[in-house]
Amino acid sequence: MSSTAAGILFLVSLIVALAAVHVPLGDYMYRVYSSEKHLGGERVIYRLIGADPKSEQTWGAYARSVLAFSAISILFLFILQLVQGKLPLHLNDPATPMTPALAWNTAVSFVTNTNWQAYSGESTQGHLVQMAGLAVQNFVSAAVGMAVAMAFVRGLARRNTGDLGNFWVDLVRGCIRILLPISILGAIVLIAGGVIQNFALHDQIVTTISGAQQTIPGGPVASQEVIKELGTNGGGFYNANSAHPFENPTTWTNWIEIFLLLVIAFSLPRTFGRMVGSRKQGYAIAAVMGVIAVISWSLTMFFQVQAHGTVPTAVGAAMEGVEQRFGVADSAVFAASTTLTSTGAVNSFHDSYTSLGGMMTMFNMQLGEVAPGGVGSGLYGMLILAVITVFVAGLMVGRTPEYLGKKITPREIKLAAAYFLITPLIVLTGTAAAMALPGQRASMLNSGPHGLSEVLYAFTSAGNNNGSAFAGISVNTEWYNTALGLAMVFGRFLPIILALALAGSFARQGKTPESIGTLPTYRPQFVGMVVGVTLILVALTFLPALALGPLAEGIH
Repeated sequence: MSSTAAGILFLVSLIVALAAVHVPLGDYMYRVYSSEKHLGGERVIYRLIGADPKSEQTWGAYARSVLAFSAISILFLFILQLVQGKLPLHLNDPATPMTPALAWNTAVSFVTNTNWQAYSGESTQGHLVQMAGLAVQNFVSAAVGMAVAMAFVRGLARRNTGDLGNFWVDLVRGCIRILLPISILGAIVLIAGGVIQNFALHDQIVTTISGAQQTIPGGPVASQEVIKELGTNGGGFYNANSAHPFENPTTWTNWIEIFLLLVIAFSLPRTFGRMVGSRKQGYAIAAVMGVIAVISWSLTMFFQVQAHGTVPTAVGAAMEGVEQRFGVADSAVFAASTTLTSTGAVNSFHDSYTSLGGMMTMFNMQLGEVAPGGVGSGLYGMLILAVITVFVAGLMVGRTPEYLGKKITPREIKLAAAYFLITPLIVLTGTAAAMALPGQRASMLNSGPHGLSEVLYAFTSAGNNNGSAFAGISVNTEWYNTALGLAMVFGRFLPIILALALAGSFARQGKTPESIGTLPTYRPQFVGMVVGVTLILVALTFLPALALGPLAEGIH
């Protein structure tokens, strides 16, 4: 079997598995967020944090809870990193000093579900920080995204109310009932596959075949690896991330990791359909995500496998920066999946991809990571794109647009448009500033279109809370740590505020009866319209920048 055929089989088996769990996992998450019962352990947590699980919040109160929890999380993780040298299980001689600028960047990165790393994980962060700081944020930042998604769906499902649920209840349930159980099972599977799980520091000295001495770094990797993927986080325990054999040893663990980073986000449309009382609506949103994902997987694989040039032609594909145990096709599936979601984990070097293959990883993020996107953020991002699509369709037929019985008035479309525009504004402004300042251009190791692509990729990744990088650019500087940190903060919380405000506006409405002019939002026609609107909006926004970067490089 050729490597391309094996890659296609790999992708098909992944799609089949995701389809198989879509209904049971989606229904389970519906029961989790709809249940009125609280587990004993959950009640203890509510008492400790002073939350009343029976009370509900308006969109403003919900947003303030999200911001307050995230601000405290950033402060805690920031301090934890600066004092890690005085804590147990720390590194005696870290390769990269933990400066306040780097600690800020890292704290913001993990709290915003970005997991951008301007350092080498195994040689900079001690085990206690990895477990009590970074891994904890992998859970709660993912749970925050899922909570906001549930609040947004309630806004569409409810009538004549200002309440969207209780953030603290949604947060705790997401962690305890969904993320934690799957992570425990997933960690056991990864350990069985060869992912390490220990407390060894840099004290394992072995002698190589040539007689040299080599230090083997250990750590609690499997427990962090599974939530890294499941929560669409992406921060690697090792600098090589999921290309490292201790994080991702074999082809089948590679399959498991891709499955984990997609499974919740692809199942949430089923949860949405159950909550709004129309499973067909859930299938339509899942279909939009699926169509865009299949296009991205196919194009990324094609551009990598059909690479041109002397060396790629000789080896059959673009093998630079690719692990031989995975191969080009499977690595392309991983790269597309990790950028279609907000994961950012990598098992190959995106900077070594072909110009068009690298462009696809960038374009996936610029779509807003909605196919299927991050856990939670992908769902509410796609629903807002559906709202924009209904509005465009309404303009074409000359009537007030409606979505799920809710009218889309000027207020709603302004919030939806602002949601869509805020991230491109962050990305393009940051890229322009970096390219305009001579000191920041000096951080570029490449010039020309590829150098621009590296800077554009960095701000695209930060602004969309992805966390992967093109590399080839020195980002552990005060300016980049600060600028990228601000891009992560604004790219995470401004869209959340706008999404919650839109949900609150929908929740206050009554139900608008369907009429002959109502656009059916569950048919293939609507699926195609949402796909088209999504692709066209992104193309119009980012095409000039892409033309100066990866497209220019490809032509050259």
